[in-house]
Amino acid sequence: MKWLLACIAPVLLAAWILFLSAHGPASWVLLPGILIGIACAAGLSFLRSFSPALRALSLTLYLLPLGLLSTYRASAFSVSKDFELGALPLASAPSEMSIAQLPTGVTYRSAAFGYRGGSLFEPRVFSMTAILIKHPKGDLLIDAGFGRDIAQHLATLPLPFQLLTRYTLNKTAREQLQSSGYDLTRLRAIILTHSHWDHISGAADFPEVPVWIPPAERSFVQGEDVTTATARSIKSLHIEEYRFDARPYLGFAESHDVYGDGAVVIVPAPGHTPGSVIVFVTLADHKRYAFIGDLAWQLEGVTEQEERPLTQRIADFEPRLVREHLAHMAAISARYPELTLVVAHDPRSFASIPKWP
Repeated sequence: MKWLLACIAPVLLAAWILFLSAHGPASWVLLPGILIGIACAAGLSFLRSFSPALRALSLTLYLLPLGLLSTYRASAFSVSKDFELGALPLASAPSEMSIAQLPTGVTYRSAAFGYRGGSLFEPRVFSMTAILIKHPKGDLLIDAGFGRDIAQHLATLPLPFQLLTRYTLNKTAREQLQSSGYDLTRLRAIILTHSHWDHISGAADFPEVPVWIPPAERSFVQGEDVTTATARSIKSLHIEEYRFDARPYLGFAESHDVYGDGAVVIVPAPGHTPGSVIVFVTLADHKRYAFIGDLAWQLEGVTEQEERPLTQRIADFEPRLVREHLAHMAAISARYPELTLVVAHDPRSFASIPKWP
């Protein structure tokens, strides 16, 4: 019985830490935390009576919660690569062009879930927002947020993730557009920053609209990665590939100019997924935005160059590339502060974008 307590207590403590990192503080989880702490103290007191082998096993298990806690320390990283940014690229956006945000819902997390060094006890609301770009050559959505079938889409993901995810669904992007009388035939495409569940769910509500992703992301979706199970479950998706040209853009070696006028330019930023992208938008009044998707989950990811803590080992396909692109975008933001960085899940970064309609 003593050995069982000594082994189970640290595992429960690790699970409790993970729960707090995903949800933030709640009064009803404090008592279990206290009880688990008492159990851990009792388990440690029993170690002397164990055989050397059992003692080593128990001590190893106690390193698990300590390892989790260590991932939340702020630890700035360095990237040796220099970024040749050049001048801000020219754009001739038409005067009729505009952008608007369509908030579709939120999830409830903590700062620790979003970036290394964030507090376990600071609640954060993670936004799920689509962006409508109106352009004379056809309108676009950047990401699609939550769709009407979000419950079924979440159910395609692993059970632990489902248990750690609380969300609220507001009006979907399609509902918001239709309720204002928007002509859906104007939509030219949905540009995904990447194909995870909370970005692609709303695309299921637009079966008549092509979903644009680069070849690397399409291959990722067609594979067996658990994070793209939602995308594979949506049979109505009309996926179209686009490719990048060898035209540098703010230090990125390749780019894709959607309209040919510099108003909407997509650059590859693999790391979170193999085909993740950043979408640069320039309006006629010279306001500029960079929609960076899940390169970071909160603004501090870029401003403090703090990648995801424990979650980056699970959520990012190639953490090294995420680290490099964070440094790249931090360099761009420092040199061109007039460019607004829009982090997909940080509602603060959408503040300057008007809501639809």
